[in-house]
Amino acid sequence: MIRTPLRPLARVLQARERGENPDLIERENRRLRQEAARDQARSRAETRLLALSLLFMCAFVVLGARMGLLAATEPMEVSRGASEDISSARADIVDRNGRVLATNMATHALYAETRRMVDPEHAAQELARIFPDIDAARMVARFTDPNRRFIWIRTRLSPEQMQEVHDIGEPGLLFAPREMRLYPNGRMAAHVLGGASFGQQGVRAAEVIGVAGSELFFEERLRDPARIGEPLRLSLDLTVQAIVTEVLEGGKRVLNARGATAVLMDVHTGEIISLVSLPDFDPNNRPPPPTEGEPADSPLFNRAVQGYYELGSVMKTFAVAQALEDGEVTPSTMIDTRGPLTWGRFRIRDFRNYGPQLSVKDVLVKSSNIGTARIMQTIGAERQQEFLRKLGLLESMPLEVSEAARARPLLPDRWSDLSVMTISYGHGMSTSPLALAAAYATLVNGGHKVTPTLLRQAQVRPGEQVISERTSQQIKLMLHQTVQEGTASFARIPGYPVGGKTGSADKPNPRGGGYKQDAVLATFASVFPSHEPRYALVVTLDEPVDTTGPEPRRTAGWTAVPVSGEITRRVAPLLDLRPVALDTANATLLAAQ
Repeated sequence: MIRTPLRPLARVLQARERGENPDLIERENRRLRQEAARDQARSRAETRLLALSLLFMCAFVVLGARMGLLAATEPMEVSRGASEDISSARADIVDRNGRVLATNMATHALYAETRRMVDPEHAAQELARIFPDIDAARMVARFTDPNRRFIWIRTRLSPEQMQEVHDIGEPGLLFAPREMRLYPNGRMAAHVLGGASFGQQGVRAAEVIGVAGSELFFEERLRDPARIGEPLRLSLDLTVQAIVTEVLEGGKRVLNARGATAVLMDVHTGEIISLVSLPDFDPNNRPPPPTEGEPADSPLFNRAVQGYYELGSVMKTFAVAQALEDGEVTPSTMIDTRGPLTWGRFRIRDFRNYGPQLSVKDVLVKSSNIGTARIMQTIGAERQQEFLRKLGLLESMPLEVSEAARARPLLPDRWSDLSVMTISYGHGMSTSPLALAAAYATLVNGGHKVTPTLLRQAQVRPGEQVISERTSQQIKLMLHQTVQEGTASFARIPGYPVGGKTGSADKPNPRGGGYKQDAVLATFASVFPSHEPRYALVVTLDEPVDTTGPEPRRTAGWTAVPVSGEITRRVAPLLDLRPVALDTANATLLAAQ
C-alpha cells in the first residue's frame, strides 16, 4: 500500500519559494483524510442497518405466515413425550341401502401415571368395584412398582364408567381420548364385518385397525385419508340379513343343530344379499380364537366361507348339467339304476329302490346315487375336473373377507374312476356353501359364470359361458320339478315358485376315519323364482335332527328344506318379487324347453 505523506516535499519546496506556510499543506491533507474515513464509516453503518432491517423483515414474514397457517387449520393438542403420528380415522361401512353397519364413536381409555398417585390402594379397590375383572391386589402391586411410571388400565370406557372413575378423585388416574369402532347392529353380519381393534396406541390417539372379515380385507380403503368421508357400500341388505338370521337361528334351535349357515346371492351379479353363519358373535366384543375343540364350533368360524364340506346330493345337479351340455344324455334318456353298483370292493346304493331304470330327469328329481354315477361313467375324470373347475369348485372362492383366501377345497389325491362316481353325488370332494351358491347361480342365469362379491355392483359384465342357454333352461325345469315332485316338497311356497336340490351327506369322522354314526350335513340349494331365477339360496345345517315324528329324521328334506322355505317366504316380498301362479311358472318353463 502506498501511503500519501502529510507533507509532500515537492509542494513544501514550492510553498517556501512563494513565501507560504508549509504547515497549511499538512492541515489540508489531514482534513481530507478525516472526511474520507468518516464517509467510509457512515457507508459501512448504513449497509449494516439495511442488512439487519432485511433480516428482521424476513423473520416477521415467516412468523406471520406460520401464525396464519396455524389459525387456518384444525386445533390439535400437543402430545406428551415423543411425537405421535397416529390416525384413528376410519370410513363407515353401510349396507346396499345406506344403513350403517360399522362406524367410529368417540370414547376414552384409562391409564395411570403412578408418580402422581396419592392413594394407590384406595384407587385399586375402587377400580375393582367398577370393573369386576380387575384384581385389586394385583393392581396395587402394579401401582406401587417403582419401575413402573405408566400403566394402561382399560382401552375403552362407557360414559358411566368414566364418571365413576372420575369420582374416585385420584389425580394419577387419567383419561386418553379415543375413537372406537362401533357396530350398531350387534351380531348382525358379524362374519362379514369381522371386527376391529386398537393398533398403535398413544396418550392422545389410538389406531383403529381391522382384524378379520371385510374390515381387514378393505383395510387400506377404509383408512385412506382421501376417502374417509366416503362410506364403503356393501351388497348386504340389513333387513334381509336380519330375517335370514332370525329364521336360521330358529331352525338351528328347533332341529338341535351344531351350526348353520345361509347364503343368499343375486344370480346375475353375484352380489351377496345375506350371509349368515351360526354360532356367531358380537364384533363389538370379539371373542379370542379357540385353543381347543373343533374349529367349526367356534363362533369366529365362518361356515359359509371357511367351511368346506362334502355336501351330498346337491352335487348331482352339476353331473346332470355336464352330461346334458356334452350331449351324452337328454332329460328323457333312460339310465340303469339297478343296484347296488359294485366297483371293486365298493358298493354304491340308493336311499330307496327306484326300480331298474329312471330317466335323467328322474335321476335328479328322485336323487339316485346309482343313476348319477352311471351318467358320470361316460364323462370320465378329466372332463369332470374341467367342468367343476369352470364352475369355480376346485379353487378357493374369492370374496371380500380376509378368511376367504385361506380356505381351500379338499380334493382326492388321485382322481380315479371311483372318485368320478362318488364326487358326482357329493362325496370324496369338499366345497363351501358360498361356492355352491355361486355354481347354482351360474347354472340358472343362462350359463354365465358368477363371481360372488360383497360390494354393491352398479353394472356387471357377464362371466364366461360355462353351459349353454338351452342346458340352463333344462336345469331350471329339473330343479323346479325336484321341488314339485321330489325330495324338496317343503319348499313349495304359494306365489313364489322355487327350484332346488337337497343334499344329505354323512359327516367324516376326524379321529377314527370313515364317517360318523347318525350325523349328517343337510343342505338345500335353491333358486327363486324358478321360472325366471333372480336369487340363489343355500342353507346348510350341521347335524340337524327332526324329532317331531315317531323316529328321528336327519335328511335335508326334513331339516334344511323347511328352514330354506321359510326364509324364501319371508324375504321374497322384500326383494321386490311379485307373486306368480304356479301354472304360469310351469308354462314359462315348459315353453323355454
